[in-house]
Amino acid sequence: MSVDWNHFTPFTALAGGALIGIAAAMFVLLNGRIAGISGVLGGLLRPSSGDVAWRVAFVLGLVGAPWVYLLFAALPRVRIDAGYGALILAGLLVGVGTRYGAGCTSGHGVCGLSRLSPRSLVATAAFMGAGFATVFVARHLFGV
Repeated sequence: MSVDWNHFTPFTALAGGALIGIAAAMFVLLNGRIAGISGVLGGLLRPSSGDVAWRVAFVLGLVGAPWVYLLFAALPRVRIDAGYGALILAGLLVGVGTRYGAGCTSGHGVCGLSRLSPRSLVATAAFMGAGFATVFVARHLFGV
């Protein structure tokens, strides 16, 4: 995946980050729940009584938001410089990592860090470090 630096605008990135932060804060303040995607999806795989509707609405919002965005503007062009095998392997590794880390980037990195959770700080440092190391090895040692 590459960034189109000629059309990158830091203000839209900042606004997007602020919206994510506001949404996560509202979610925890209004519902008392963490907006961690792996936890939301995991709850759908092992549903509890009275706990499914909000999870389905959350996932539909994630999937539906790009379609609503399309009503106002074109989606940015995405180019991923990897084959299907690498993408499938990466997805599986991320899934395994979220199980071992008891959460994902949204749960630990956005919601946990904002609550000053020491566990989330360690988890975020671990997955960021692993990501940095993976990119270094893939690009500089394997030339991918």
